[in-house]
Amino acid sequence: MRRTILAIATLAIVAPLGAQQQQGKKDAAATSLPAGWISRFDKAGGTAKFVTMGPGFHVTSGDAAVYYSAKDSASGEYTVTAKFSQSKPSGHEGYGFFIGGSSLQDPTQSYLYFLVRPADGFYMISHRAGADVHKVVEWAATPATVKQDASGNAANALSVHVTRDSVLFSANGKGVKSFSRAELRFPTAGQAGLRINHFLDVHVAEFSVKHGAK
Repeated sequence: MRRTILAIATLAIVAPLGAQQQQGKKDAAATSLPAGWISRFDKAGGTAKFVTMGPGFHVTSGDAAVYYSAKDSASGEYTVTAKFSQSKPSGHEGYGFFIGGSSLQDPTQSYLYFLVRPADGFYMISHRAGADVHKVVEWAATPATVKQDASGNAANALSVHVTRDSVLFSANGKGVKSFSRAELRFPTAGQAGLRINHFLDVHVAEFSVKHGAK
């Protein structure tokens, strides 16, 4: 009888503590976001730190996610730009941004994303539809990106320019890949935002969505 009472008492202590830890983990991503920003993690329960720092943002990621503000929606002709910098080794993970986002908080989420991987200077372009990822360009080398140095320092300015007829992906002012609108197939109208993969420490400056032709 004494053992039974002791077991029940132990459960009463452990269960609330576990619930508090889970609640804290859940709240970590929500409370650290700048005003007006929303996150969507690849996996439920993902966490990261996303804060305003100086004129930009700083992201310390645990899990891969997209981050966006409802005001950064675009259609027709537009250009998305941002400068990404790091001061720690990034491993084989990438960061960049996405365009054409829709239903981002639903199982039917959809967006096209462009990432660079400073560990080797590679880039990739993919489209996510729900839980499926369609590789538009597999990780590939390009002379346009800056690789991280021995200390992990690297800076890359990325852009996507959408016109009536084409979509151009660039890094540091140099074209990386272009598609005709018919060739790309995936929607470009919708939400734009940032995508930061796993275990990265990245500063984002001058993120903007400019409407109209250049």
